[in-house]
Amino acid sequence: MKKVLKFPELNAKVIIKTDDSPSNPRKEFDNLGVMVCFHNRYDLGDKHKYSTNDFNGWDELKVAIANRENAAVILPLYLYDHSGITMNTKGFSCRWDSGQVGFIYMTKETAIENWGKKNLTLKIQEKALACLEAEVKEYNQYLTGEIYGFKVKTLDTKEEKDSCWGFYGDEDTNGIYDHLNIEGLTFERYQEVFHNANWV
Repeated sequence: MKKVLKFPELNAKVIIKTDDSPSNPRKEFDNLGVMVCFHNRYDLGDKHKYSTNDFNGWDELKVAIANRENAAVILPLYLYDHSGITMNTKGFSCRWDSGQVGFIYMTKETAIENWGKKNLTLKIQEKALACLEAEVKEYNQYLTGEIYGFKVKTLDTKEEKDSCWGFYGDEDTNGIYDHLNIEGLTFERYQEVFHNANWV
């Protein structure tokens, strides 16, 4: 899929496309949380040492992870599998094509180290939870293909002037505009053209 944004007054064309070979944020990025996932068809989350055969349900597994890993916070992970997969921490309304697939947690040591305190406070726990939610959101964008890149070309000669890939999330607010080196292009003009263009 792509969108072509034309700016005749600037002799520029921006081609925004889905990134065909994006980085897996659980394998190629530094994360503060650890995803413990189980699925018989998909390789999800991070490498871990747990097996569902060792526990009688999700509640028992959650207690084991919390204790063994000295977790500051832990959240459930749910997967919806229908014409593609999507993940969140809240669950999905469809009970036939969705269900829990694991947990994401952050250790107390990691939380304290990253937010500069000596003890685990409620404020640190809140920051840790927000961090885990952000990591799940980013991973979901990877799973659903919401990662984009762009090319900039001149309208007259079609010469490629710039390109960049790996922008996660909403196509008009994911940072692509900030990386466009087009003199005279305002964010308002970019959004106007973006919203008037169609995905093809």
